[in-house]
Amino acid sequence: MSTTDRSTESSDSSDIDEFGYKPSLVRSLGSFHTFAAGISYISILTGTFQLFYFGLGSGGPAYWWSWPMVFLGQLMVALCFCELAARFPVAGSIYNWTKRLTSPHVAWLAGWTMLTASIVSIAAVALALQATLPQLWSGFQFIATSGPDDTGAEALNGVILAALLIVFTTAINAFGTKLMAQINATGVFIELIAAVVLIILLAVNIIRGPQIVLSTGGIDTSGRPLGYAGAFLVAMFASLYVMYGFDTASSLAEESHDPRRNAPKAILRALFFSFLLGGLILLFAIMSAPDLADPAFSSLGGLQALILAVLGGTMGSVILVAVVIAVVVCALAVHAAAIRLAFAMSRDNNLPAGPKLCTISPRFGTPIVASVAIGVVAVVLLFVTFSPQIYTVVTSIAIIMIYTAYLLVTIPLLIKRIRGQWEPREGAFSLGRWGIPVNILAVLWGGFMTVNLAWPRNEVYNATEPFHWYLQYGGILLPGVILGGGFAYYWLVQRHKTGVVAAHAREETATDTTALGEA
Repeated sequence: MSTTDRSTESSDSSDIDEFGYKPSLVRSLGSFHTFAAGISYISILTGTFQLFYFGLGSGGPAYWWSWPMVFLGQLMVALCFCELAARFPVAGSIYNWTKRLTSPHVAWLAGWTMLTASIVSIAAVALALQATLPQLWSGFQFIATSGPDDTGAEALNGVILAALLIVFTTAINAFGTKLMAQINATGVFIELIAAVVLIILLAVNIIRGPQIVLSTGGIDTSGRPLGYAGAFLVAMFASLYVMYGFDTASSLAEESHDPRRNAPKAILRALFFSFLLGGLILLFAIMSAPDLADPAFSSLGGLQALILAVLGGTMGSVILVAVVIAVVVCALAVHAAAIRLAFAMSRDNNLPAGPKLCTISPRFGTPIVASVAIGVVAVVLLFVTFSPQIYTVVTSIAIIMIYTAYLLVTIPLLIKRIRGQWEPREGAFSLGRWGIPVNILAVLWGGFMTVNLAWPRNEVYNATEPFHWYLQYGGILLPGVILGGGFAYYWLVQRHKTGVVAAHAREETATDTTALGEA
């Protein structure tokens, strides 16, 4: 090992020493692996194909403008995260970042919010298989439908396919970080190649000009207090659902080489390439669609049906196979990020059965118990929340929770900046004098979008009969129950048990029983 390598390894070790931990995870991931983790969580083919129908049906072709808007807003958040990733490159990034920015109680809430959001996201991403696999082969529709409007059978079939995928991601994540990273990197490579090929194929089939994205497509805005703007805010869900999860690159910090340098680069590259490739796919799809008024494109068939119509059966099916691969690696990355967050929180004994959840397998070097527990909860969630409206309800709640978790980081960071207490790592990524304006924009963006996402609208949370008030207010009620109930449990029970688990504590702190929650 060279002097430089030993110096880097020493610095990597000191990063977790600062938190009172000893190295427990194996550093085996390179710069491409961290980039792949971030971009596979975002997964342009998964997100664009899953909710294109919703964006087009809610806002018409002009919904495309939500894509660059969401990119700019999320870029502000990502820039803040880059500073944090360089300063605190540890597992469970959001949880551990917030521990250094504010109180242990807010940090727990941020970690809990992100963990539950990640588990919901696993279920939401896995459900994307239903929109693609049955179009490739009817044999993937295990539950017979009584007709094209039998949404109940389709939803149940989607749950079965999703459960099978989660079993797969659980097994891969449990069997070792390197195996997970290799599968993920291969899948990302295929996804990027497929995205470029798809862009080219759509480009040569364009039948209308780019001015089409200025058209609302005749969307009915009657009864809306904000007219088309109200419809556009709903359509933004399709873009908001895609561009998050870039922080995954930093969540794998304790398993990566030189994470202080690689993680910020991976975060920005993942977001930029997702914006560029995803934006071109959506633009050229709208420009090449045979008939944008075709109801198949604004229903669950969505972009899959459009691709088959434009490219034909054979080439369209090849692209859809790549979409399936993208969904698989996306679910794998989301599951991996959730495991690291659960490990980070349980290492502080900040989750029920914390000492068990943070146990590292001596054979595979992974927290197997956390892997399995998260997989089981995600599968249970699929069946508990089963309904014909499961697609939009589950995805909407996942986004709300993610944006709330991000706010629990950017707001404390802004307070630190204003008080002059924030110091980026010397020689590492820094926003310099742009820190406060960028951070303010990140907070404003996150706050506005959280309100937009949670706003009780029937077309999002209760689009079909039967209509119930509690479904319409699902974006407020369910996150409120998850966050309120979780924090109540923490405050009354778990905070009194908090403290670094002996198996993961530095030698000098191994006997320290001071609870972090008492601070």
